[in-house]
Amino acid sequence: MPTAMEALRELGVEIGPGDGQVLRGVRFVDATSSVEADYLGASGFGVRRTVLHQRMVERAQECGVNLLWNTTVEGLSVEGAILSGVVMKARWIVGADGIHSRVRNWIGLNGKARQEMRFAQRRHFQVQAWTDCMEIHWGQSLQAYVTPLSSDETCVSLISRDPQMRLEDAWREFPKLASYLRDARPTSAERGAVTVTRRLRQVYRGSIALTGDASGSVDAITAEGLSLSFHQAIALADAMEEGKLESYQRAHRQITSRPNTMGWLLLLLDRYPSLRRRALRGLASDPELFARLLAAHLGEASSRFLAATSLRLGWQFLTA
Repeated sequence: MPTAMEALRELGVEIGPGDGQVLRGVRFVDATSSVEADYLGASGFGVRRTVLHQRMVERAQECGVNLLWNTTVEGLSVEGAILSGVVMKARWIVGADGIHSRVRNWIGLNGKARQEMRFAQRRHFQVQAWTDCMEIHWGQSLQAYVTPLSSDETCVSLISRDPQMRLEDAWREFPKLASYLRDARPTSAERGAVTVTRRLRQVYRGSIALTGDASGSVDAITAEGLSLSFHQAIALADAMEEGKLESYQRAHRQITSRPNTMGWLLLLLDRYPSLRRRALRGLASDPELFARLLAAHLGEASSRFLAATSLRLGWQFLTA
């Protein structure tokens, strides 16, 4: 998303034109309706995660970070972290170890979490790109996410509440998407993951802080997971410089507030198909409203803008 690209630039991580595909906006599609909106003032970007990781590694090395690959983190001690049986002394410890964070468990912050889980499958295909948007195809109880990565490679992800669902099971729900991929050659294995909505009351304890999915996460339907982790990294660095992790707690709450709200609203459309069909009909008849909602999702926060958008959305629900 453009917000993630903005944060990457602030962190000094350079994503070049040859690393992926520029994305113009977002498109929602279901069996009867389609609506799209452009990002305002910036572009999104489709990039393989392996490429993104490499650019982040390169930037860390430029900053003098010592990366200890294949080193087991076994636990925490009063002085620091236990790495392959050796205590490494540290003033600060950051748990950035994902949704199943061991650091979060070690410091006792798991018990206060509220969470909701869905299941994802993804695969890459060699196929000529048919869109310059990130597309979300809505089915009865699942979504397919399409992200162009280049002119001839596209990532397709399937997310549902069914842990047994696989990509091949989804094609009958999405015949139009299936037609695009009928002759496409897979360029990766099908891989599974979970996507979790989790909110923590506290994201640090003592000198140990959590960030990224370890500190709470939003459903992939928001497309905000990476953006959140990058903005949290910036806020955490500022708090460490001040020597006060309390300021990171406040910043974290502010950073996650909007994506949590948008995630809740979007998951309502997943839970209630009739509500989703009504919403998409209304948005298809008023594309400018969809553009305003996308702008709100990306951070437009003026009270006048949000009030006008809310009234317009309410009217569309009444008349759709």
